[in-house]
Amino acid sequence: MKKNYDFSRGRRGAVVPIPPGKTRITIRLDDDLLDWFRDQVDSAGGGNYQTLINTALRAYVEQQRESMETTVRRVVREELSRYRALVKRTAGSKLESPATRARASSASR
Repeated sequence: MKKNYDFSRGRRGAVVPIPPGKTRITIRLDDDLLDWFRDQVDSAGGGNYQTLINTALRAYVEQQRESMETTVRRVVREELSRYRALVKRTAGSKLESPATRARASSASR
């Protein structure tokens, strides 16, 4: 061990650079939740519990997006069927002249 160290070129912060697309944050998690993720990594033979948390969060977000997409698709289908029925009724009544409607009405009597 040296008596003196030169820290003139030293930099503060993380030693390992953050890869592109990642952000370093501080987050508080419940102890039992963190223990569960760490246990999962240990039982799998090792790895990084932070990656496992990231994967779980990503799966949750994707599920929410799919649910929103499914809901939007259902509503659009319902509205389109109502719209088509309305257009069909409206188009049929506009195409018939009042005289044609009167003849159809008297013929059905």
